[in-house]
Amino acid sequence: MDIILSNSSDEPIYAQIATQIKALIMNGTLKSGDALPSMRMLATQLRISVITTKRAYEELERDGFIETVAGKGCFVKMQNTDFLREEHMRQIETLLEKVCEQAKVCDLSLEDLKEMLDLMYGG
Repeated sequence: MDIILSNSSDEPIYAQIATQIKALIMNGTLKSGDALPSMRMLATQLRISVITTKRAYEELERDGFIETVAGKGCFVKMQNTDFLREEHMRQIETLLEKVCEQAKVCDLSLEDLKEMLDLMYGG
């Protein structure tokens, strides 16, 4: 599992880890039942604190992406397709908010923005 951390990012390290693992689950690289590295092993690989990996795994479990089996480790949870779709839509909405803010900064009209989106989407 390749996780790339950025010290220059505004996002905390635990959130960078959680975000990248979520992406691996959502794009199918990690499948239901796949074991995640132990918190200690991941911390060693990334050269970070075990507390940081623990916080990332706790966030993933809270959000329904992984489950912890006592004495066995953390595993990718079976995903509900509706849940995954909602997560994708939430991420798209976040990105579109940023796009709209940037469009307003440069005084781009809604019609021009829609035209750009149509061209980029392939329509």
